[in-house]
Amino acid sequence: MLAAASAALIILAGCAPAQEQQSRPTASPSASGAVTPAPAPTLLPEGTAEDNLPLFRAVAEGVWSTEQRAEGRAYVDGLVAAGFDRAAMQVTPDQTTVGNPVESLQFSVRWGEESCLVGQVGPSTGEVVTKVMPQLAGGRCLVGQTRPIDW
Repeated sequence: MLAAASAALIILAGCAPAQEQQSRPTASPSASGAVTPAPAPTLLPEGTAEDNLPLFRAVAEGVWSTEQRAEGRAYVDGLVAAGFDRAAMQVTPDQTTVGNPVESLQFSVRWGEESCLVGQVGPSTGEVVTKVMPQLAGGRCLVGQTRPIDW
């Protein structure tokens, strides 16, 4: 079932006019010639999903760099701490039905009436992948089985 959800996410990513966020904040020289880092991304509640993709990606990369990289709850908690709405989130299970770690973990935040911020991590991707994708029927962002966010 999870493999089907992963395949569907990949298929949707290929069909949707989504934008993948691969850029990182860059440093810029100041008037004195010293290099100052770009400001950290912040939540833009009135912005678009694309406007909020840098923060979504930064949170995902932050969790990915920890020992909790394979725990869906860590991504949800990080996104909530950054200001995203828990009620608008979905996350796939951390383990397969036989108790093995999943090859791919997906998490999402529904944004507005039409968009979703979607992230995917795990051994199958090797890195954080984030995209803005269109919402599915019923306001869902992920295909297949998701787990309750009840903590």
